[in-house]
Amino acid sequence: MTSILVIGAGPAGLMAAEAAAGAGASVTVHDHMPSPARKLLIAGRGGLNLTHSEPLEAFLDHYGPARARLEPFIRAFPPDALVAWCEALGQPTFVGSSGRVFPRAMKASPLLRAWLARLASLGVALKTRHRWIGFAPDGAPRFATPEGEAILRADAVVLALGGASWPRLGSDGAWTALLPGCAVAPLRPANMGFAIAWSDHLRARFAGTPLKRIALAFEGRTVRGEAVLTEQGIEGGAVYALSAPLREAIARDGAALLRLDLRPDVALADLSRRLAARARGVSLSNHLRRAAGLPPVAVALVQEALHAGASPADPAALVKALPLRLTAPFPIARAISSAGGLAWAEVDETLMLRSHPGVFACGEMLDWEAPTGGYLLQACFATGRAAGINAKTYSDKSSRS
Repeated sequence: MTSILVIGAGPAGLMAAEAAAGAGASVTVHDHMPSPARKLLIAGRGGLNLTHSEPLEAFLDHYGPARARLEPFIRAFPPDALVAWCEALGQPTFVGSSGRVFPRAMKASPLLRAWLARLASLGVALKTRHRWIGFAPDGAPRFATPEGEAILRADAVVLALGGASWPRLGSDGAWTALLPGCAVAPLRPANMGFAIAWSDHLRARFAGTPLKRIALAFEGRTVRGEAVLTEQGIEGGAVYALSAPLREAIARDGAALLRLDLRPDVALADLSRRLAARARGVSLSNHLRRAAGLPPVAVALVQEALHAGASPADPAALVKALPLRLTAPFPIARAISSAGGLAWAEVDETLMLRSHPGVFACGEMLDWEAPTGGYLLQACFATGRAAGINAKTYSDKSSRS
């Protein structure tokens, strides 16, 4: 029986372990945290968005420049296959109104328990508190363990080390220093919020307040959804959908101007008509609330823009395209995911490192990013599965040669 060593017990690593063990390999998973899949469990608090039900061609477009590299793995393990896998673990799924796919339990813990039981039935061993610290001269992985440093050998190794978001849950990006000679794109925040210099009044009154049924526009793209004001700025699903171009614009220009439509369901002409007749003695705040149907947080944002110098001549235009000046992305430690990672040129079509025969990489440690909506987990599962299968194939060929 060939042996596979998986480093990283997140979704990609556990899927690699399942694929390799299911193909007949002896598999051990090592992780430096005290328990596996901590980030998956936290993601499950929001419902655990596994994947998306949209047509596959549209689905793949969400991976942007990395689509061509990720496509073979996702086509081999598409959303329908991920749903079937989940349901085979006794976790039925449903499709939400937005097309996103969730387990009916709306959390990750039942799925993880069933998954770990399946892995155990396949003979997969899990070693926690084992931090990978690089390779020995002969290429075997080295670990810092509770008992001291250890060198562990296997027929193939799968690296599933994650990015650098939510580092307290395990993905701290420390691996980037352990692959000397390999090109690694800098790890940057993805699916994150952005800093805005709110006034003290707005920050004190409305930090933590949601913005519901809004639209955000940037560089010709408009996204409907929700967001949340924070003490430092703004975050939420609609913001995350635009986070990549916003991040790049700030890096290029020092700031980015995001446009907020507070009433996307009302046409500008209709809103202008409603706001044209303002009765004597009625404050602008009350007029916006009554005529435009704006909640207090939206009224406060309009007032904030006016105090910052926006023209009061056409309040309807301001409601439909409120300028928000973003000055910086939130730190990677509070981002949902990360961009950057091991350059695609460093791995072949089987996800094996060109510089390290028998070592495969998968999941978020590769150089790709995607918006929330199920695309993140889908790519992690799909590349993890591919790495596990290909590691087993490599081990079999090596043992025969």
